[in-house]
Amino acid sequence: MKAFSDAARYARDAGFVAHLAAPLVDLLGPRPGERVLDLGCGDGRLSAAIAARGARVVGIDRSPAMVAAARERGIEAHELDAAALPFVETFDAVFSNAALHWMGPVMEAVLAGVFRALRPGGRFVGEMGGFGNIAAITTALLATLARRGIDARTRLPWTFPTAAAWRARLERQGFRVESCELIPRPTRLETGMAAWFELFAADLLALVPADERPALVAEILELLAPALRAEDGTWYADYVRLRFGALKPEESR
Repeated sequence: MKAFSDAARYARDAGFVAHLAAPLVDLLGPRPGERVLDLGCGDGRLSAAIAARGARVVGIDRSPAMVAAARERGIEAHELDAAALPFVETFDAVFSNAALHWMGPVMEAVLAGVFRALRPGGRFVGEMGGFGNIAAITTALLATLARRGIDARTRLPWTFPTAAAWRARLERQGFRVESCELIPRPTRLETGMAAWFELFAADLLALVPADERPALVAEILELLAPALRAEDGTWYADYVRLRFGALKPEESR
């Protein structure tokens, strides 16, 4: 699971992650007095938006820096592994934005913990990378590493399921899925594509020596420019989001 170590850099280079999630907060529909768990809360920006609607929010994240940033916003935040949730029928809702796709190897434990943490009738609302997300970016990255004799196909840190596969996975845990859809969302990168790679793909860039990384990134950007750089030079990420809403059945009591 990914843990971002620089909250200020994340806010600068990936502020769009929270900015574009307003419809997800609307889908959650937090109500005054509800207890909501923000799974992978990051710097707490969305936790604060949920709390502003009157809900009592608890955020968890693996990154100490992100937890500290969330606490600075007044959020009750804890450094905690999403695969080891200790809660039992504690929350009216669990919310997650742009975090679950980093949890592929431990996803079953994560979903089991979410189900256990919800009260009967509670809801699980989230958004993550879906099938086709950053397809061009990933292909260019893998091809450029392959030129250097590095096969990184098994080292990708993310997983992007289809809507059908995600629905089935939730249902196997006992959830009743209310909605589940892929949403193509080309996303403007205000600080550029190189900054995106340095933030989100640092572990993959680290497969080559430090002095070779600028050339590696330059090659990747050259491959991507025809598809993802606009006429005015602005870069876009080829995002596809998977947004879902599910319920823990009342009969779980």
